[in-house]
Amino acid sequence: RLLMFFRRMRKESFMTDISLIMILILCLYTVIGVLDQISIQIGVYTPLFAATITGALLGNVELGLSVGATLQLMTLGVATYGGASVPDYLSGAIMGTAYAIISGEGAEYGIALAVPIGLLLTQLDIIGRMANSFFQHYAERCAEKNDINGVELANKLGMIPWILSRVIPVFVGLLFGQAVVNSINSFIPVWFMSGLKAAGAILPALGMAILMRYLPLKKYYPYFIIGFVMIAYGKSMFTVLSVALVGFAFAALQYSKLKEKSLVIESGVSESDDEEVEIDG
Repeated sequence: RLLMFFRRMRKESFMTDISLIMILILCLYTVIGVLDQISIQIGVYTPLFAATITGALLGNVELGLSVGATLQLMTLGVATYGGASVPDYLSGAIMGTAYAIISGEGAEYGIALAVPIGLLLTQLDIIGRMANSFFQHYAERCAEKNDINGVELANKLGMIPWILSRVIPVFVGLLFGQAVVNSINSFIPVWFMSGLKAAGAILPALGMAILMRYLPLKKYYPYFIIGFVMIAYGKSMFTVLSVALVGFAFAALQYSKLKEKSLVIESGVSESDDEEVEIDG
């Protein structure tokens, strides 16, 4: 019965634009993202990278950037301290972007779906951690026997539960992408879908508020106001890149002032030290 269910779901999803090869590529990217997340963390696992690459593969980079940038703002300061589980924004970004492209509903739709998907997959993260503990206990027993090769093997095998906890939902979700989207659209009432889109539109503002919370706005608020005015009232003249370059110029000026001030202070301290030495002599 389970096999028949999957065949029926796959048959219903024949309209999907995601080919099997593309799904496998995204699953491979998910594997790379997981390995990056639990090792060197160069950024491949972040929602911004995941959504952008998904959008590029599916032919809509701009939508991927919109979804990924918003989710990236929401993940600021989120980390697995002490082994705590956090929402799986990697899988959520990939599936949310893919669903947004398949449905044609826009970035707000993808963002609104990516957040609950990430929260739901937290449970699989817990299962992956529980399964990983088996290999860690095996590594401890190998360490007691001074079996270095066994410890190395246990740590390599321990990556499998982490990978499967992300790859399985991504594969299943993308394999039945069109059927999933159709089921969501048919099951969720119109008023609730409108609420999801509204929430998706609000989330960027929430992400910006979180980002502003970490910035020293009390000291540098004039620069923030300048950038806001340029974007809000000068859209025809300024782009995000131009505003970023202006911000970089202000930062360079501020840095040069601070550097000059520090040099003056250091030279003043050295001169006073020399005078004290001469008097003592």
